[in-house]
Amino acid sequence: MYSFLPAVAEQLFKDIQKTYQETSQIPDDLLLALKFVFGSCALQALDLVDQRSVTCVSSPSGRKAFQVMGGSGRLYTCFMSCHFCPCPAFAHTVLRRNEGPLCKHILAVYLCQAMGVTQQESVSDQQMSMLLSGTEIL
Repeated sequence: MYSFLPAVAEQLFKDIQKTYQETSQIPDDLLLALKFVFGSCALQALDLVDQRSVTCVSSPSGRKAFQVMGGSGRLYTCFMSCHFCPCPAFAHTVLRRNEGPLCKHILAVYLCQAMGVTQQESVSDQQMSMLLSGTEIL
C-alpha cells in the first residue's frame, strides 16, 4: 500500500529543507502535502517540532538515537536506523493495523532534521548503552 511513500516522503523532506533554509518557514503547499502524505499525525508532529521536543543523542562511538518528549510528557527513544518508536500509536497504527507509515514522534524527528532544528546532546558510550537498553537519560 505504501510502496510509493519513501520516494514521496524523501522528496517532501528535501523540499522542506530547501525552503526552510531560505525562509525559516514551511509554505502552505508543503504543509498540505505533509497532511496528505502522513495524515493526522502531521499536525501533531509539527506541534512537537514547535515545542523543540526532539533531541539527537550521540556518543563518541558514533551511535545515535533520537529522544522525543511526547505531548503527555513521556520521553520516547526513536531509532531511525530501524524506523522504530516505542509509543503505543506506533505499535497500534503502524505495526498492528498497518494504517500509516510512522507515528508523530518519528515524523517529528524527520521534520526537525529537515529543518535543522534538532536539539543535540552528547553522552558517554556508557550512557548510550543505558539508553539503548531502555533506560531514559535526559
